Amino acid sequence: MIKLYRPVPVPLLRVYANGAEDIGIVVSVLATPGGTWGYHEAPCGRRGFLFPCGDAKSAAEVVGDLLKHRMYPSTW
Repeated sequence: MIKLYRPVPVPLLRVYANGAEDIGIVVSVLATPGGTWGYHEAPCGRRGFLFPCGDAKSAAEVVGDLLKHRMYPSTW
């Protein structure tokens, strides 16, 4: 019997800016070099690295800064 490979769906977290439903980011967790894990912007894959896993507060700050930049691009 031949078994077909079926990719496992990647869990995604959608984060929206407060008061702006059309501005957001989709975050996933992917393996990184060295046997660690990291938060990534999902549409960018491994190129969208945001922060290493293990410090959720710092990762949230990075995501918050990215959302602020998307809401107010002329202020950066």
